Amino acid sequence: MFSTKLSARNNFMQEGFSRLWRGTNASLTLAIPTVGIYMPCYDYFRNIMEEFTTEKSPSLTVYVPLVAGTIARSLACISCYPVELARTRMQAFKGTQRDVKLPGVWKTLVDVVNPVKGSNNGYRMLWTGLGSQLARDVPFSAICWSILEPTRRSIQSAMGEEPRAGSIIGANFAAGFVAGAVAAAATCPLDVAKTRRQIEKNTDRAMTMTTRQTLAEIWRDGGMRGMFSGAGARVGRAGPSVAIVVSFYEVVKYGLHNFHQQ
Repeated sequence: MFSTKLSARNNFMQEGFSRLWRGTNASLTLAIPTVGIYMPCYDYFRNIMEEFTTEKSPSLTVYVPLVAGTIARSLACISCYPVELARTRMQAFKGTQRDVKLPGVWKTLVDVVNPVKGSNNGYRMLWTGLGSQLARDVPFSAICWSILEPTRRSIQSAMGEEPRAGSIIGANFAAGFVAGAVAAAATCPLDVAKTRRQIEKNTDRAMTMTTRQTLAEIWRDGGMRGMFSGAGARVGRAGPSVAIVVSFYEVVKYGLHNFHQQ
């Protein structure tokens, strides 16, 4: 937590107040389609798999959130990855002159595929580091939903009342916060590897790097400290993020369900 505060303070002192929010446009551009694909797909796959396992093999029902989260996250990640790449590169932008305008989402993506910048791989460059992204996001989602679903159901059962907006927000927020924080801590080395691949400036090297090679480099350069670099910031962001997204999604579902019943 101390390193997170120190990093934010250094960014403010060296680059100005606005740089603390660099990449925000790309983050918003990424969040809407990602959640729009991820959450409904998770619900869909969870429902059909729970129905199947309950009837055919009840012992496997406990693994349904893990599998459904894995499939849904893979689909969302592959579909929206170019914007994720732009967001990471925008946040890593090292311009220090305040008069220099930071590149936007579109210009960042154009620069990625522009042959003048040294890329001979065309639009394949838009998916540079996708393997690292999947290697991070798929385990994150699997761990997150494996914790979130039973935790949410336990809280709702303990409340012992008819579902209402307040109880839905409380149960989902608490379960999402815990699940997101645990999953973020567990997958932090994979996040470090993903970020290193995305900001690699040597395009030929970026296309040939693997997650295993990147993790080996990180371990060689920084050991355990390097593997968990930025863990405090990641956990501090993931917990509230998962809590807010899941709570909002479930409340919207609840509202739409009640609306259609009327």
